Amino acid sequence: MRGEILSLLPQLRGFARFLTGQSAAADDLVQETVLRALGALGQFTPGTSMKAWLYTIARNLFYEQARKGRRERDVMSDYAQRPDQAESDNGAGEVDALRDLNGAIWQLTPRLREALVLVGVQEMTYVEAAHVCGVTVGTLKARVSRARAQIMDYMQTDSRGGG
Repeated sequence: MRGEILSLLPQLRGFARFLTGQSAAADDLVQETVLRALGALGQFTPGTSMKAWLYTIARNLFYEQARKGRRERDVMSDYAQRPDQAESDNGAGEVDALRDLNGAIWQLTPRLREALVLVGVQEMTYVEAAHVCGVTVGTLKARVSRARAQIMDYMQTDSRGGG
């Protein structure tokens, strides 16, 4: 089981990065998630998804920390001041498009963003993602659909110079 946890660390860190918006905060969240998971290994049900279990722990920790004073507005404003994007050799147009998409993702509410990231980036099934978020599959599908629609609206508005 510990080996499976280790193999999921890169994906877990990616999810934590989308939740927190900051590399250091993501690292802290992953570390705390792993500590809690190792402490609760006896509660893991063999045969179920370790990935979904870890993501649920990370998500719950994130919202628990938010309730204790880490307001999402602070995270987002810090991200806007210091975007942590890697430079690439792509053409300027491709880099701008990536930045626009990144900006569009961060315009989503946390619930829509997490649903889109779990399904679209982390490649979870709707069932796994719904389990992580603690909602029904129908609710998760609706969130992903709304997130995609809002991103399309944002991208179209931005390309017309309205954003």
